[in-house]
Amino acid sequence: MKEYIGVEIGGTKQQVASFDETGKMLKLFSERIPLVRGAEDILDWMKEKIPNLTTENTVKIGVGFGGIVDTSDGSSACSVHVPGWDKFPIKKWFEETFHLPTVVVNDTVCGGYAEIVQGTGKGVGSFFYTNIGTGCGGGMFRNGVNYDGIGTGGAYHGQIYVPDWTNANTPIRMEKICCGPSIEARLRTPGYVPESSMLFEMCGGDVSKLTCREWGAAAKAGDEFALSDIDKWARTYAIALSTLITVLAPEKIAIGGGIANLGDTVLDAIKKHVADLIFISMEGRYEIVLCETMDMAVLIGAAMYARDGFKTI
Repeated sequence: MKEYIGVEIGGTKQQVASFDETGKMLKLFSERIPLVRGAEDILDWMKEKIPNLTTENTVKIGVGFGGIVDTSDGSSACSVHVPGWDKFPIKKWFEETFHLPTVVVNDTVCGGYAEIVQGTGKGVGSFFYTNIGTGCGGGMFRNGVNYDGIGTGGAYHGQIYVPDWTNANTPIRMEKICCGPSIEARLRTPGYVPESSMLFEMCGGDVSKLTCREWGAAAKAGDEFALSDIDKWARTYAIALSTLITVLAPEKIAIGGGIANLGDTVLDAIKKHVADLIFISMEGRYEIVLCETMDMAVLIGAAMYARDGFKTI
């Protein structure tokens, strides 16, 4: 049976795994590595781990890259989060290093394809996948085929402009407010979390230790500040998502990424605000769900694109 390697090049976590041709994962390496040299550290890690996945049955590699990909040649235009990827020939590097044909796709698009193959997007004609993690990406699919625009991606959900929290008259990219690192930066700002909040107790008064995990846990436990902050965050996220739904009209929207692990705590808040903001053309005609493939989404999608090829509209 043929085997495929899925690669996730992220801004926080790096992952590689082998899969059989049915999409079953065989072996996984996942690690948060220090990025002192940026892309070079990631590439060195890949050179160390991927040989441990290859067998005589390995036929192809699929790479999910956390940034803009030029799909004409599999190179990176840039990474918003990690230095060293500007105009880097990812496809060429993988093929020369591991001597296997390689397909390179944006990481969020890979996540969406994983949901189409194994999750919430099965059989859905008009499907949108978005992740909330180090960044906020987006991938639009029609009958399982990705919309790739002019060849550098499309439906970049996190780059839709929304009102800034500090100056409502100033537009800011939604990702700058709603991604995981931005949430944690706010929580760790002295004075942002009130001492009356459960969050303050959770970190022992040292707000520099707060993470999104505590943010969600406090809200789930009924903490007034955490609930209010998530509601405000969800309103901003929903401004962008309702705009995208109105323009592209997906019948199902699946949310993945690290923040999706907080479950209904964030999903319910997002759904409430999208329902309030959505244009009449889409009222009652869409569904927002949490993705099923979760933290493995990019790996699965990358490997399945290696198996199936990356087709676009």
